[in-house]
Order: sequence, then structure tokens, then C-alpha cells
Amino acid sequence: MIIFVTDPSKKYSVKILKYLLFIILLIGIGGAVYFGVKDGVFDISSTKEMDVPLEMLYTTVNEYKTWKEWGPWMEYDQNIKFKYPENTIGKGASYSWASEHRKVGDGSMLTIDVEPNKTINQVITFNTPIGDSKSDMHWIFDPVEGSTKTNVTWGMKGESSLMEKVLISLSGEPFEENMKSMFENGLENLEKNVQAEMKKYTITVNGIKQHGGGYYLYTTTVSKISEISEKMAPMMGQVAGYLQENNITMTGMPFTIYNQIDEANGTVIFSACISVNERIITPKGSLVYCGYMEPSRSLKTTLSGNYINLPEAYNKAMEYMTDNNMKPHPAIKMFEVYSTDPGEVPNPANWITEIYIPLDTSSINED
Repeated sequence: MIIFVTDPSKKYSVKILKYLLFIILLIGIGGAVYFGVKDGVFDISSTKEMDVPLEMLYTTVNEYKTWKEWGPWMEYDQNIKFKYPENTIGKGASYSWASEHRKVGDGSMLTIDVEPNKTINQVITFNTPIGDSKSDMHWIFDPVEGSTKTNVTWGMKGESSLMEKVLISLSGEPFEENMKSMFENGLENLEKNVQAEMKKYTITVNGIKQHGGGYYLYTTTVSKISEISEKMAPMMGQVAGYLQENNITMTGMPFTIYNQIDEANGTVIFSACISVNERIITPKGSLVYCGYMEPSRSLKTTLSGNYINLPEAYNKAMEYMTDNNMKPHPAIKMFEVYSTDPGEVPNPANWITEIYIPLDTSSINED
């Protein structure tokens, strides 16, 4: 008779292994139930009041190529690689990125809908080791009543998958708090970036140019030099309104004539003008008149930027005149032409102002 002797220690080892596997299975099932019933829905947003015109902010966010200048993730990885398709603006626009930093990773964004100067809706996709994760992203732009400021809201909403909920819990980092902080940083960066863009300007002394002169309608006032911009808009509106009411066609961009400047007292007499193609006789009692400017040889200087930089532009023009022994015309006053309409061009950096200083022809040496 052959007797098989079983090693008791092996018997117990098998039992222990079974128990361990059973415990692991229970933990797995318990974990799945726990994370499965845990709410994965999120709706995170942040709002900031910005001292920036609404159109500027909308235009900036709507163009994906600007995001690398203010995106909050740039603080984690300055070496992010961006890829841009042909369309990066408006509905259907997109872009993608790649980063080795764990908080940035790889992903893409697609604009699915826009309402100009009001809302932008996007889908953001993160490429993760457990698959792609998609969420809805939105922007809301609201003007602040009675000012040029804007309330901007940036938010994201969606629902985390089971594995995403597990990874978020294991990471020990508060997901919603981190995202809200990122939105807040992004909005702050956006405001600073747009404000910096708005402050850019260039001044170019173009040299001596022939200006054709001609008829124009105008209204005149006396003002402190510091209040010119404040008074200019309603005056231009008055002249433009007269043209519209009387079906008169403007033949050039609006301009200002500086009739008399008293720097000692900080005052100026100036006229807000719009060119017309013929002499217009305005009725008695009207505050709008018709004038005529003689053709002139003028020193032209161009400012590309906010009107607050005009004093510097005039200083450069005067320096040029001094360096070249030029003298102003004794009768024709200096004037500036506004080649862009701020109502149509929201970024002050793109405003074009042409300064003309008519010259005494006897002082011109063009050899």
C-alpha cells in the first residue's frame, strides 16, 4: 500500500492565497461601487471684471494662436508644443498641444459655436493613458454698464468616468479647486496680455507730403488741452449728424484743425471736421459751418496707437522740423486725420492718426 503524505504548510499556503484573492476581489468590488456611486459631475467657472473693451477680449479668446501668450498652463511648461490647423478663429476652429508635464499633458480644443462678442463654446479633449477625456468649455462676455469694462466668465463642465474618479481620488489633489484656480490665473493673464497689446504704438515721421486741402464741414470750441479727447467725440458726432440729416457725402476721414494753442494756460481752440466735395452753405444759427483748406506741402507723421501718445508724436515731428530747418506755414494750421474709426477698430494699438504740419515752402529743401 502506498501512502501519500500531504505537507500541511502547503495546504495552509493555498488557503491563505485564496483568502487574499478573495479579499482583493472584495476590495475591487467595493472600490468600484464606491467610486461608481460617487458624483463625478462637475461645473466649474470663474468670473473677472476686466478694464478692457469687450470686443478686444472676445477677439483675443476667439483666436487660438493667442492662447500661448496668456494660457495658465504656460507657468507649468514653457516648452509646450502647439499645432495649428488652417482655421484657428471662430466656429470650427481648433488647435492641439503636447507637453511632458503631468499637469498639462497632451490634448486639443475645438470651437463648436460662437455668438460674436457674447459667448464662445468649445470642447476640450485631454489625451490620457486611460483614454481621451472630453469636457465642455464656455466663455461669456458681459459689458459692465456705464463703463468700458467687461465681465468675463471662463468655465468647464462635464462628468468624470469611473477610472477618472479613481485617479482623481488617488492623486490626493482637489480637482475642482485646481481647475478654478487655473481659470482665475488664466483670466488674470488674459487681462494683462490684452492691456499690454493695447498699449503698443509706433511713431513714424513720413517726411514732406502734398496735401490736397479742400472743403469741409466743422464745429469749433475752446477747451483745455487735457479735455480734447472728451470733447472731440460729441463734436464729430454733431458734424456727422448734420451730413446725414442733409444727405451730404463725406469725401475723407474725420480730422481736427488746431486753430490756436496756448501752452502757458493749457488751452486750445480746435475744430472737428469732415471733408466734403463742395462748398456747403449752412443755415443761420447752425453750429456747423463750411470751411476751405488750401493745398499745402506738409510734414506728415503717423501714429499707430492710442491717442494718448499724440504728444510724443508731435514732439518727434517738431524735432524733425528743427533738425531740418523747417518752419510752419504762417496761415495754414496744423491738423490730424483719423484714418481708423475706434468704433470699428477695438484695439487702440491699431488706431492710425496722420499728423500734418503745413510748412513754409521757403524753408523746404528737398534736394
